[in-house]
Amino acid sequence: MLDLATELHRWAEEGRDFAVATVVSVGGSAPRGPGAALAVDSEGTAIGSVSGGCVEGAVYELCREALADGETVLQRFGYSDEDAFAVGLTCGGVIDILVTPVTRAAADAPVFRSALAAVAGDGAAAFVRVVRGPAELLGRALLVRPDGGYEGGFGGHPELDGTAVAEARAMLDAGRTGTVDLSPDGSHCPGGLTLLVESSVPPPRMIVFGAIDFASALVRVGKFLGYHVTVCDARPVFATRTRFPEADEIVVDWPHRYLGRTETDARTVLCVLTHDAKFDVPLLRTALRMPVAYVGAMGSRRTHADRERRLREVGLSGRELARLRSPIGLDLGARTPEETALSIAAEIVATRRGGTGVPLTGSGTPIHRAAGEREAVAAA
Repeated sequence: MLDLATELHRWAEEGRDFAVATVVSVGGSAPRGPGAALAVDSEGTAIGSVSGGCVEGAVYELCREALADGETVLQRFGYSDEDAFAVGLTCGGVIDILVTPVTRAAADAPVFRSALAAVAGDGAAAFVRVVRGPAELLGRALLVRPDGGYEGGFGGHPELDGTAVAEARAMLDAGRTGTVDLSPDGSHCPGGLTLLVESSVPPPRMIVFGAIDFASALVRVGKFLGYHVTVCDARPVFATRTRFPEADEIVVDWPHRYLGRTETDARTVLCVLTHDAKFDVPLLRTALRMPVAYVGAMGSRRTHADRERRLREVGLSGRELARLRSPIGLDLGARTPEETALSIAAEIVATRRGGTGVPLTGSGTPIHRAAGEREAVAAA
């Protein structure tokens, strides 16, 4: 649901009643993961998606019914080929969807509004809902903030509230969305109660070093992928808002100096397009020792060999150098800045999601796979 926070917050501010359908869990080749949502207001306006099109019509009707009767329901959709008109996932997966009416009179409406306001304002928050369990708890909600403060609760179950807050904080710290199985008394032993925890954290960072034409194309692709994009270059004549109108930040500084003082985390991607040893070597010496998601550097194979030699001379180990993606990007035959940006973005996505980068045609690998399946694919 939090992926629709900006629009739903506007709906709530306008006083609209709406119902929201949220993917709780998936099995097999389902197109969208937990947290994906479709919302419908009382006028029939719909936003979002839960399945990429397979079951949207049926989910839309469930939302309309929830608005009419005020009931929260959990519905499972799976593959069906017995009836050509049956509603099912044509890709063969299974998804469980929670449909919740969010009306002005609903008991949990204030918690929903607070969650939507926090996320729409780019704040970090975890939104917790009961998706399986006793009927009186189904759909009950709780908002957890990074400092452990929370709003809402599960109707007089303080032990359950406390456990839910602890679990949600841990998932928020990791930026994870998923389910947690508990007992209704709040113990960690699975026992008939399932919580959906949706985590929302600020967008991950992409820092592009080198204010060149390829960087301009990469900024556009990075924004499209949802990154907060910074361009850094030591040359003020190139690092300008005119050249990079879509960048979130433009920094004029030596790249290694800026990287040493700015905030990064395990989701940050660093794209080194400076293509100049006086910038590259001190920058990469710093970058390859940081716990970031991706470090890539532009250049020919000859440039890479020279760069690698220089990095060894300044003390980087073979293990540290193995983290470097260079030459940057996947082999797409790219030539233009836009094509090159696409190849870089493809490598970033493959690294993040555990993809192989090979064509799906004839590969035999699953199209959608969980994190635990990535290692097995890589080892095959």
